[in-house]
Amino acid sequence: MSRMFRGAAMLLAIGLIGVVAAAGLPTTPAVTEAPAVSVTPVKVDDSTFRCMRKMTPVRHFYVDNLLGNVAGTLAAANAAKGAIYPAGSVVQLVPTEAMVKREAGFSAATGDWEFFELDVSATGTRIVKRGFAEVNNRFGKNCFGCHAPARDPWDFICETNHGCEPIPIDRQMTGALQRSDPRCGEPVLQDGDRMALFKLKAMVFIGASIAWVKGLF
Repeated sequence: MSRMFRGAAMLLAIGLIGVVAAAGLPTTPAVTEAPAVSVTPVKVDDSTFRCMRKMTPVRHFYVDNLLGNVAGTLAAANAAKGAIYPAGSVVQLVPTEAMVKREAGFSAATGDWEFFELDVSATGTRIVKRGFAEVNNRFGKNCFGCHAPARDPWDFICETNHGCEPIPIDRQMTGALQRSDPRCGEPVLQDGDRMALFKLKAMVFIGASIAWVKGLF
């Protein structure tokens, strides 16, 4: 009897599977996949960059947001204990250099920041170089290398006491560069700006000359 019972049960199970298959029903539980997270790409080209003084000032630098989230960028910039900047954030200290927060997953090593060397004139902006290890400032220092010490908790933004190596120019010089951005029209120089710009040009010339001489050997 037990052997007959087991045989009947097996035939019944096979029959049920056949009925389910014939009806087009799944024979195994369906797995529900999590919805894909939408990531808005951050487009960056020559037209991205504009007159610095049309951006939003934060202490001694300027910020913007290419995705319209200026409030989020400002909140991160003003966070007393540091914060992660939202995608689309633009940070500039001087007209010829910029860093842009790209979309999530763009570059984990740099916190999704991309660095830019810019050529600016009255007619607009031209991207000279972009990327990470490829971009240096006008004194030959690698941009990412300079910002790396400020990774946590400042999201790579260098300010006083953020761990970054000091740059060889002072606030008067950076302010003079901001106030003389050629994309903004006529300069709005303050007292001491002309001398600061003269000193800065001399420093750049000397630095370039030293690099040229070193390249000969």
